Parts: sequence; structure tokens; C-alpha cells
Amino acid sequence: MTSGDQLLIATPEGICFSLKLAGPMVRFLAWLIDFLIVMAASVLIGLTFGVFGLLSPDVASAMGIVSLFVLQVGYGIGMEWSRQGQTFGKRAMGIRVVDASGLRLQLHQVVMRNLLRFVDSLPLFYLVGGIAMLLNRSLQRLGDLAGNTVVVRVDRAPAPDLEQLFAGKFNSLRKHPHLVARLRQKVSAVEAATALQAVLRRGELEDGPRVELFRELGEHFRAKVEFPPDTVEGIADEQYVRNVVDVLYRTTDQLGKRAAKELEPADQLPVGTTMR
Repeated sequence: MTSGDQLLIATPEGICFSLKLAGPMVRFLAWLIDFLIVMAASVLIGLTFGVFGLLSPDVASAMGIVSLFVLQVGYGIGMEWSRQGQTFGKRAMGIRVVDASGLRLQLHQVVMRNLLRFVDSLPLFYLVGGIAMLLNRSLQRLGDLAGNTVVVRVDRAPAPDLEQLFAGKFNSLRKHPHLVARLRQKVSAVEAATALQAVLRRGELEDGPRVELFRELGEHFRAKVEFPPDTVEGIADEQYVRNVVDVLYRTTDQLGKRAAKELEPADQLPVGTTMR
């Protein structure tokens, strides 16, 4: 659902999260950056096969054409799938491809939107895709409509103070780092942001809707990765979601650096600082 330039994702409890849609101009600039990257790689490929052309011009020409096609299609697919919906151009412009319903982006969606890029780019400079974007409220080109995806702006607002939010809280999930790593792989950026906003805004909710919201979020994340019963037994849904948010946003390396900083010897502390 969209409202103005916002993509609205509503939960069954009536809690609504919004993501700002990326407009045609910023998407065009991102495409231009990616186009220059692909062209630079194409030149390198052309030079490489030019050397082989001295031995067999026909074979070198055929291999060059196939390689350029794979590069032009594979760049978008590979980057968006491996980097959570971002190419180098999209990252530079602060935008990202996401599922239109707020679910995890699937490979077939990435493939579909990139295969239809050739149609969207007709006859020149994405004229067809641009017209399609102007004709629908979610600013989707034909590839987005086919793949059920949208392009949104990445929120660059200052991150909340997670150290203060989770300081001193025991998290039983950290006893299983291999399962935590698997959870991070399976949870999309939108899912993680939804859980974080639920934790941050819990005080704004009435008791009934809050309990139901965290129950559904808890069930959702438990289905992603199953932790041993002794790790999650007796943990309320809200606490479980807090633990999930903690491990998603605070890595072990970050905790280790913080602990090391707190344990620095006195002679390494700044002048005027005393040990407590």
C-alpha cells in the first residue's frame, strides 16, 4: 500500500511502518553509475578477447558478445541478490530494491526485474520504464511490476543507541553463534527494521495490541531458525524479539571491542580520567 511517496507496510494489529519510495531521478542517477561500471568492465572484456582474436577472430567475437550479455544481465542480478537489493549505483544514491509487501527479497524477483530491464530501457534512456513509473503510485517500472518489487530510499537517520537499549541484558541466543549467524542470513533488512521499530515503539502501544504484535513477531522469527529448547524456554515473546533485535544489530565483534575498551588499563586512559 502506498500513500504519497511512502510505501506503507501494515501489520495485522494495525501498526504501520513506512519506507520512502525512490523517485525517477535518483533511480536514473543510480542506473547511470551502474552503466558506467558495466561499460568499464565491457572495455576490459573487449581488450581481453581482442588478444584472442589474433588467433581466432570468429571465436573471440562470439565469446565477447556472450560475455557482454552475461555481464549486463548478471551484474544487476548478482549485486541485488548478494547485497540485499543494492548495486554499487544504488548504494551510492542511498536506495534499495525490496519486496513490495515487505517480505524477504527472493531470487526469482531479482531475476525477473533485471530480465525485463531491456524492455524498460526501450527505446532509449528507460522511456518505457519511466512512463510505467509515472502511471502507478508505487513508482514501479515494468520489471518491478512483474517481480512485485519497489525501490525505496535507505533510511540514513541516526541509529538508536542500542548499547543503552540492551546494556546489561542477558541474551541466551548468543550461546549459539552458529544459529545466530544463520538467523542473520535469513532475516531481511525490512524484517529486521520492523522488529527494531516494534521494540523502540513498544511504549506507544496499548497492552492488548502490543502483546499480539510481539506474539506474531516471535512466531515469525522462531520459524526462521530453531534454537535449542533450553535456550528459549520461559522467555516471553517480547523478550525473545528483543533478543533477536540484539543479535541482528549488535555483532560479537562490536561487543568485544566495547568490552576491551572498558577493560583498558589506567595508564591508557585519557588525562583526567579515573578508574571506577
